[in-house]
Amino acid sequence: MRFLDTSLPGLLRVEIERRADARGSFARTFCAREFAEAGLPGSFVQWSTSFNARAHTLRGMHWQRAPQAEAKLVRCTRGAIHDVVADIRPDSPAFGRHEAFTLRGDGNLMLFIPAGLAHGFLTLEDASEVLYAMDIPFVPGHAAGFRWDDPAFAIAWPAAPALVSAQDAGWPSFRA
Repeated sequence: MRFLDTSLPGLLRVEIERRADARGSFARTFCAREFAEAGLPGSFVQWSTSFNARAHTLRGMHWQRAPQAEAKLVRCTRGAIHDVVADIRPDSPAFGRHEAFTLRGDGNLMLFIPAGLAHGFLTLEDASEVLYAMDIPFVPGHAAGFRWDDPAFAIAWPAAPALVSAQDAGWPSFRA
């Protein structure tokens, strides 16, 4: 695996290295030693999967408030998504900025999202699936979010969302 910096402090592109032959391919997607050497959590205590039947389904923008702020490892395992991470840490030099990535089930890219960043995605294909690993358990009372179309972030989604949950549509605009 290769750990590559992004424009948001702590947000890392994690590139898996596939080994291919006539059977297909094999790739390691987690190694506690390699993650620890990169300064990342050496274990994840909760794993979740998000299956999205339709293209242009939007999920986000979400995070957990302190003291339950969570770091995540995110990988698209089927289909494709436009993944967006926004820096909402008031003391960060990147506060108020976001970065977007295309994650594909047949691709080699994962994202390590540190605590204090908001996350969301728009599916680009039907039957897209996303795997999340979190370093602490989800606590519903600490869940937070802001509107996916908040003008403060001006996120350029590649398509208009066709499906957004009532909760995600109802998040307020971001307030620091």
